[in-house]
Amino acid sequence: MHIHILGICGTFMGSLAVLAKQMGYQVSGSDSNVYPPMSTQLQDQGIALQEGFQPEHMEPPPDLVIIGNALSRGNPAVEYVLNKGLNYTSGPQWLSRFVLNDKWVVGVAGTHGKTTTSAMLAWMLEFAGMKPGYLIGGVTNNFPMSASLGDSPFFILEADEYDSAFFDKRSKFVHYAPRTAILNNLEYDHADIFEDLDAIKKQFHHLIRTIPGNGLIIAPYDDSVIRELLRMGCWTGCQQFGIDVPDEVCKTLVENEGVFWNALINDNQGSEFELIKYGKGSAGEVVNRAVVNWELTGIHNVRNAIAAVAAAHHVGLEVATACDALFEFKGVKRRMELCGVVNGITVYDDFAHHPTAIKMTLQGMAAKLEAEEGPSRLIAVIEPRSNTMKLGIHQHELNIACQPADMVVWFKPEDANIDFDTLIRESKVPGYAFFEIEQIVRFLKENCHTGDHIVIMSNGSFGDIHKKLLHVLKQTS
Repeated sequence: MHIHILGICGTFMGSLAVLAKQMGYQVSGSDSNVYPPMSTQLQDQGIALQEGFQPEHMEPPPDLVIIGNALSRGNPAVEYVLNKGLNYTSGPQWLSRFVLNDKWVVGVAGTHGKTTTSAMLAWMLEFAGMKPGYLIGGVTNNFPMSASLGDSPFFILEADEYDSAFFDKRSKFVHYAPRTAILNNLEYDHADIFEDLDAIKKQFHHLIRTIPGNGLIIAPYDDSVIRELLRMGCWTGCQQFGIDVPDEVCKTLVENEGVFWNALINDNQGSEFELIKYGKGSAGEVVNRAVVNWELTGIHNVRNAIAAVAAAHHVGLEVATACDALFEFKGVKRRMELCGVVNGITVYDDFAHHPTAIKMTLQGMAAKLEAEEGPSRLIAVIEPRSNTMKLGIHQHELNIACQPADMVVWFKPEDANIDFDTLIRESKVPGYAFFEIEQIVRFLKENCHTGDHIVIMSNGSFGDIHKKLLHVLKQTS
């Protein structure tokens, strides 16, 4: 069977290509931008890639065309598929039909933390020898590829709320029918397809409707939006989790839900914490207790870890084993990934592109720097690239998100509906904005010094600013 994938270099579609190849299919694909790291991963798998969306890429006609959600009517490849009557489907529908139909699916949903949490969870099962299948929307440092069929009944994947295709506007996760579901958090995002938060909640409730009664929902106890979501109707058992929740509160929550997961932070950066599982009993008994020491920092990552341990436990893993796996978890690329150190100036790359994610990332780094000896400044460099950010939806939240930094530098996209003058004027820390990447690089070269930590945040390549900055810094060394 020959499968051709339109939009193959996206993280989701590229991962589907890897799975299809592992299943023995002939796989080819095309995209408007064919570039590493996804292009390299696909070519290493023997998958033929073509630049652009020319109809001739599908000659002779493939048996099936999988159409990515970035493509719409008017695209020449889409029009060719429709005019020729070729067999086509969406990525989530293909995944559901050909990969997930006989699996115990563990889905990780939420506005933030899906990639990191699903990577943690897949690694826990791999660490325990359970050989899970997985599809992760990013490149992890524990696995050689972003997707694998595995060799077990279990399949871990990000349950993304973005739409499935131009012909199927339901969220991707509606197709997955997870037996174990993590709802990490829920905020307004994807303003290009969702009118408001209620529209997103409606899609999340569709997800809840697909979870079997003997499955499990894992959710934070302190997220008011998720509480509202569950009150819309829930037919599945739920386990809650939290951080530094008082013991008496934990016991009360256990009486209501049966199980509660709590993490006690042993430092202010989250690099060491004690994980406690409370089980139902006359006094809310402590059922499991384990201490986690790991490479990651940030309270948001602790929250991701609690949810991952709870999900791993639901599919049969001992809590201690799951926590041991965290010690060897190496993280996900572009999540506070160290790019280099020059002249004592440290440069990081991070995928944060929503005010909450920006704030959590900067808070985690600020706490880490506070724990270290010696003077240091935290400098945030941000590209507002996502559709939601460029629409200016979060204008009033951006300065609050950047307060943990000592300085913030903004890139100004020409099509961004953000009032940068007001943003800079109202900033609680020194703020600057530039139209060109070269201007940012030059500014940082002239204004950074030994001890500075520069966190570059974007959900795109940001014009290779990381490499350009390190190159300029080396020239001045």
